[in-house]
Amino acid sequence: MSTQTSSRPVGVDELKRAWQALNAGEFRTGPGAGKGPRGRGTAAEDDWSPAAGEHTIAVIGSAGSVGASTVALATGLAAAAPVRVIECCSVTASGLAAASTAELGLHPTDWRQGKRDHVLLERASEVLAGVDEVPLPTEAQNETQLTILDIGWETGQLLATDCWLADAVRTADQVVLVTTATVPGMRRAGVAMDLLAGHWQPEQIALAVRGPRRKKWPRGLEHAGGPAVRRALDADWRVEIPEDRELAVNGLDSRPVPAPLISAARQLLEPAHLPTDTSESA
Repeated sequence: MSTQTSSRPVGVDELKRAWQALNAGEFRTGPGAGKGPRGRGTAAEDDWSPAAGEHTIAVIGSAGSVGASTVALATGLAAAAPVRVIECCSVTASGLAAASTAELGLHPTDWRQGKRDHVLLERASEVLAGVDEVPLPTEAQNETQLTILDIGWETGQLLATDCWLADAVRTADQVVLVTTATVPGMRRAGVAMDLLAGHWQPEQIALAVRGPRRKKWPRGLEHAGGPAVRRALDADWRVEIPEDRELAVNGLDSRPVPAPLISAARQLLEPAHLPTDTSESA
């Protein structure tokens, strides 16, 4: 009885990606070569450092759906060009999928790119099983580049993983922790601050709290996050992110980001003395 090996047709796009990967050195040279299930290369090839003149801000959500991607985009819109927002999560968890006003297509490094005013948006194009599968950022195109990393992973999982993204958070110029004005939100923020304490002092972490103004918080909410959160609140290391009902229902899309949200995000740029954008478009 004869045997026949079945094969599937290979598309032109797949051949192009394979050729680009070959030129970039992203291929296996033997059993077990590479790193991770996608064989992205050696550990040295997975290192990333900001370019000279590149300023990085890491935006971390204390939990899912607290508004981290919204804060990251609003901060980018509030900053002066050149600025990019890199959404460092799986394509299945994207909060920026509909946020571009102009799609630029798939970059050879697997980042899907889009534009929103003066902000370049980059998001993953594939399902990522772990933090170590996030592709390396594209090369900065400007000498004075602001790069906002929208982390998209739980803080404990991130810091426990040996990867470029964890290193980028540890060495970022600024960290923004996003949470909600709720008891669970404050508790999660407290845990995240404790995890970050090995690399950052509390006064170096900006706490972005989505919800009503502090004077309208229910009694006891300020204490729910523990000492680290309370110190951040008392020292005014916080930015109040206003709720927007329409944004809460529809998520980020091509419609304008509310001006009060961009105004609040502009405060996150002040500690780093970064220039802000004064135009009204968003």
